[in-house]
Amino acid sequence: MREFWKRGYASTSMADLTEAMGINRPSLYAAFGCKEALFREAAEFYVASEGVEAVAALEEGATAREAIERLLLFFAKNYVEKGKPPGCMMVLSSLVGAPEDEEIRDFLAAARHEGISNVKKRLDRGVKDGDVPKKTDTAALAAYISTVTQGMSVQARDGVKRSDLERIVRQQMAVWDGLIAASQKA
Repeated sequence: MREFWKRGYASTSMADLTEAMGINRPSLYAAFGCKEALFREAAEFYVASEGVEAVAALEEGATAREAIERLLLFFAKNYVEKGKPPGCMMVLSSLVGAPEDEEIRDFLAAARHEGISNVKKRLDRGVKDGDVPKKTDTAALAAYISTVTQGMSVQARDGVKRSDLERIVRQQMAVWDGLIAASQKA
């Protein structure tokens, strides 16, 4: 997982994978079949291990605003955590790649869409609970928030510090009311 997270799908070689796993090529192929299958397992493990806290941040916020702030602060911490590659594996692993990597890009896009769906569900809950106005376009707002988190991931990969990511979160939350007003459906 860390090799793919660090290098991306296309740039991670079989030699990188066998060295990291301490096995030879035939053993890797026997265990996983191919690089793509290994990547899918690594990505699923990433979501199961790294994604749990993100989902918890969304669920633990008393209001939608608090949940989004918790989510963004979690990413500000997680994207630059020592001992881990910077950024988000699901965002950075295969944004661009060889034409033959289209299935991997689609797989990762589906995973990112699931993240947007989780944010939308929390915003929809905010509408139901009354802390987000009923006419809010929660799909557009969720996509916007996802765009912020993906940008934070790129910033982290570029070497930005946690304090800088937290400043982005503060800016984001300072405009929360304006975002809600701007996302009202006619």
